[in-house]
Formats: sequence, C-alpha cells, structure tokens
Amino acid sequence: MNIHKAVITAAGRNQRALPLQTLVDRDGNEKTVLRLIIEEVLTAKIDEICVVVSPGDEAAYARAAVERAGMIRFIEQPVPLGYGNALHCSQEFVGNEPFLHLVGDHLHVSQTGIGSAQQLVQVATEERCAVSTVQATRENVIQHYGTVAGPKISDRENLYRIETVIEKPTPTEAEQKLIVAGMRAGHYLCFFGMHVFTPAVFELLARHVSLSSALAELAKQERYLALHTRNRRYDVGVKYGLLRAQLALSLSGDEREDVLSQIIEVLAASNGLQA
Repeated sequence: MNIHKAVITAAGRNQRALPLQTLVDRDGNEKTVLRLIIEEVLTAKIDEICVVVSPGDEAAYARAAVERAGMIRFIEQPVPLGYGNALHCSQEFVGNEPFLHLVGDHLHVSQTGIGSAQQLVQVATEERCAVSTVQATRENVIQHYGTVAGPKISDRENLYRIETVIEKPTPTEAEQKLIVAGMRAGHYLCFFGMHVFTPAVFELLARHVSLSSALAELAKQERYLALHTRNRRYDVGVKYGLLRAQLALSLSGDEREDVLSQIIEVLAASNGLQA
C-alpha cells in the first residue's frame, strides 16, 4: 500500500481563517498554521497535497503556504455542507488510492522525535488498511472530538481495531459505549485530526452527512484501525487553542528554558510579584 497523496480540509466557515494565523515554530521561525501542517505532511514523504478551501480563499492560502504553494492543488468546497462533504470534494484528486488526511485547525507536536504523519503512514503501509491516529482525551473535552472504541490488537503496540465511532459524545454516552480496556478512568480515544483512508471512504461520504457516520460504516465494511500516539494534538479552533499550540511549539524547541523563564515572569507579574 503506497501513500503519496495528502488532503488537508480547511473550508469550515467558522474556522477558515485559522490556518492563516502565524505562530513561532520550535526553531524560533514565524510560520502560518497551514505551513506547519504542510511541513508535517512532508515528513511522511508525500508527493502531492490538496487543500480544500472555501470559495475565494485560494489566494490567501497560497500566500500562507509561502514557498510550498507550488506543490499544492487547491479545491473549493462550493457550498458549506460540512467536514465530510469538504473531504468528498477531493475525490477526483485522490482517485483510487489510499491517502493521508489532516484537518486545517489541528497542530501536532512530536514527543518521540518521529512526526505524527510519518508514524501514521508507516503503520498504515505495514497494516495495509485505513488507520486513524487517536489520543487519550479527558472526558470533559470529548464533546469537541470524534471518539472511537474497540479491542487492542494483541501483537501490535498501541493499535486498536475500531468497532465504534461516535461524533462528539457526551460523557454519559462515552461511559456506556466507548470504554476501552486498559485506558485510564475518565479518558477516551479521540481522533487526532490525522487519518489514512482507503478510497472506500468516498462512497460512504456520498451516503452520509458526517465523516464520523461514514467512518462508523467503514469500520463495519473493512479493517479499520486506531493508532494511539504519545504525540500531542492541539486544536487551534477551541478557546485559547492558538495560545496552547504556541506554548507547546515553544516548549518543544531548543529555547525551552528561556520560554519557561518568560512564562514565569508573566505569571509573577500577573500576581503582582517580582520574578
């Protein structure tokens, strides 16, 4: 299973400006969220990238991609029919191939030295099936994420066979339907904003309004796995999401000690203390 195409969905009407925001990366360089996502994709040796945007946004996104713009194909989502429909708009670009998919409002910070996209593509290639990266997530924030459950694959570390997919469950619903053996109490496996899909997902998206509904059907139709990663995802679309992402990027770099010192100064000043 060769994966050399990636799709980034960034057409959400309420979040379309998020990939255009500028942050400082772990090396101290200013980059847009979109450029950081593209660099994540490139760690997986992807050759072709498609970005799904709202009508009229292509020029702004091309500027945000800077020198990477030439390798990107932009596709418009003509009508705002949701996340699943935005992904479906990329069907012609993808063709009959497996592909990497990322969302435009999540940033990923490695805790292991291996990029999340690189890790995911490697696992999907080895397992020859669809794989979604998931992160253990506290029950008080699972209403922001699609959540999965299923048994652990006995001979593979951190791999689960997905049996259930529920979009933005309540804590009660999660407790009833999404408990995973071995997970810490009050934590669930939530989508990481990164997937490898087979082309079968497009047929399902043509029949289902939401991506999570399509993925619930995919789990019944073919082998579909979840990769539980130690890396971290930061949803820049939630309250203080950009701030949290910036802190995570800064603390993952060589200037960590200096960043920590500045944070302490700000905290001290906000409490009327001398650092």
